[in-house]
Parts: sequence; C-alpha cells; structure tokens
Amino acid sequence: QVQLVESGGGLVQAGGSLRLSCAASGRTFSSYAMGWFRQAPGKEREFVAAISWSGGSTYYADSVKGRFTISRDNAKNTVYLQMNSLKPEDTAVYYCAASDYSGSYSEYEYDYWGQGTQVTVSS
Repeated sequence: QVQLVESGGGLVQAGGSLRLSCAASGRTFSSYAMGWFRQAPGKEREFVAAISWSGGSTYYADSVKGRFTISRDNAKNTVYLQMNSLKPEDTAVYYCAASDYSGSYSEYEYDYWGQGTQVTVSS
C-alpha cells in the first residue's frame, strides 16, 4: 500500500511557475506508475500527466504539454510536477496518484490518491 501527500500548491500570477511534490510512503513506490490529475470547481477531475515506474516514459494532456514537466526520484519516494507559464485555467486542486498501469490517462486505473493541493492562478 502507498500513502501519498502533495505539497507545493499556492497562489501565483499568470505566467508564473510552481513545483508540486508528492511524497510517498511505502517501500514499493518505485514499482508504481504515477500520475497527476486536477479538478477545477464544478468540473470533473481530469488527467494532467503521468510517468512510468522508471521515469523513462512520460505522458501529458494536450492542455499542459510544453508547459508542465513530470519527474520522479525513486530514491526519495517523490514525484514532481513542474508547472511553467501558468494560466488562470490551470486553477484547480491537484492530486497525485499511483497506478499499476504505466501511462494511464484514466483515474479509474489509479488505486492510491493523495489529498490534493490547491493551485490558484490569478490573471
């Protein structure tokens, strides 16, 4: 079992940057693919990015491609989401999640979730 705790959210102006972190407990972190999802008020949760267990493969939603970068450090049991050129439409609660399936865009294939961290981008 994996427990996930996100951090790094906050308020930033449009065009700014934030780096989210997701710290995992458990000795099997490196065996899970990891993903980031987000949910804006009144909207469904949506896929943002994913990374394979080794970090060798990454996947992005079209809306963040070229602006966001997902990475992981298995020695630190941590996955990151570097967010650059932020836009007001990036405002949401961001969740990290762990999956047995690499590259999954579906939230239903993620078994473990963090509590979320709020990102607010002002215009």
